[in-house]
Amino acid sequence: MDLKQLNAFITIATLQSFSAAASSTGLSQPSLSRLLKQLELELGVTLIDRYHRPLRLTDAGQFFYDKVRTLLTELETVTSMTQRLVAPRSALNIGFVPSVLYGLLPDIIATMKRHDPTIAVNLKDISSYQQIEALKRGDIDVGFSRFSHCDGWIQQILLRHERYMVALPKAHALAQTPDQRLLDLVNNRLILYHQTHLPAHIIHDSGSSITDKKANVTDIETEPLLNLFAQHGVTPLMTTKVSDLQVALGLIAAGEGITLVPASLQTVRTEQISYQNLVNDNVTSPIYLHTLKDVVHPRVPDLLAATYKVYEQRGMTYQRQRFV
Repeated sequence: MDLKQLNAFITIATLQSFSAAASSTGLSQPSLSRLLKQLELELGVTLIDRYHRPLRLTDAGQFFYDKVRTLLTELETVTSMTQRLVAPRSALNIGFVPSVLYGLLPDIIATMKRHDPTIAVNLKDISSYQQIEALKRGDIDVGFSRFSHCDGWIQQILLRHERYMVALPKAHALAQTPDQRLLDLVNNRLILYHQTHLPAHIIHDSGSSITDKKANVTDIETEPLLNLFAQHGVTPLMTTKVSDLQVALGLIAAGEGITLVPASLQTVRTEQISYQNLVNDNVTSPIYLHTLKDVVHPRVPDLLAATYKVYEQRGMTYQRQRFV
């Protein structure tokens, strides 16, 4: 059993076609068929039903496919990490979620570059869970996220908890009312913008288009803002799902609803949007920084130091940590 046989099997099984697999790998169909047959003979089982169109995995083939695909992915990760360990890139590739970019990330990058103008930085807008695979592939070296992760390849630190604020249209009846409660907001249309749902729950794809819906139990378990309301025993009567935070703020500016945003965004579109405090306990959004466990880019400590310096300049509460 060798890597050529395993890769041939995975490609054939994934594409469900010898011809498509041949186009993908650059190998001829007879070569792929021979590699697959060698693998089946060595295992003593039939992996693919060749008489079904499209090709279909046998029960044994499905089991083998699931396990081998995971192993090959890990092997690719180890290979990429080994190469980066020997020859790390000079530029620091940073993944981020939009709410972090609208907040303090520009100040953090500027602080880091003031300390060392030679630092090269590339920023990539990428969702929290996509960042994990991006770290493994080497697409990014470090990521700012709003969600905790549990992955054997990744180490992360909690930077701080950021209070949520209510974002309302300037003409809203509550726009000038400080110290609001979640209960005060339930009769308003709540605009949902998170693309990543909470971990350990079923994830539902509501699509990229704007849809109105009634909140239900499953939404509350998975959608971050609805989960916050649920923790305080209330449920918004109306919700609208949008593709990202920028769209949400645009709708609020147009008077089409309200939402909750991290406090660092309270300077965005202030001519159209009013931001007010929430008095409820534990209404916060965490900020995490994560990177690989075994291969830490040499500039990551500089990024972390700049982050803490900005927090200190702003008088923000945090607990200093470091990557191992």
